[in-house]
Amino acid sequence: VQLQASGGGLVQTGDSLRLSCAASRRTFSNNPVGWFRQAPGKGRDFVATISWRGGTTYYSDSVKGRFTISRGNHENMVYLQMNNLRPEDTAVYYCAAARGSKTTTDVRDYNYWGQGTQVTVSS
Repeated sequence: VQLQASGGGLVQTGDSLRLSCAASRRTFSNNPVGWFRQAPGKGRDFVATISWRGGTTYYSDSVKGRFTISRGNHENMVYLQMNNLRPEDTAVYYCAAARGSKTTTDVRDYNYWGQGTQVTVSS
């Protein structure tokens, strides 16, 4: 089972990016999927998560109102729309599928991880 995150890049403050997360098979059709990020020298922080049906979403306070997580029409796709990007959003972004059915913000509840995609926001 592999998850592939893509869509990162170098942008300027105020720009937008959309990250995509694809599973090699229908890994998370019944599991919540989350996005996390890790800046240099820091731990992996929760960004957003979505329930397996898509009806429940949670966001960190730092991205609430700017980022939107969604599931695609294909059961193995999840997206993170990032608007009004700031330099402090610079990090490697990872998608992950939770091991259970609970929609959780705890990184320890996620056991399937992608390789990450770099997002750099210049000031």
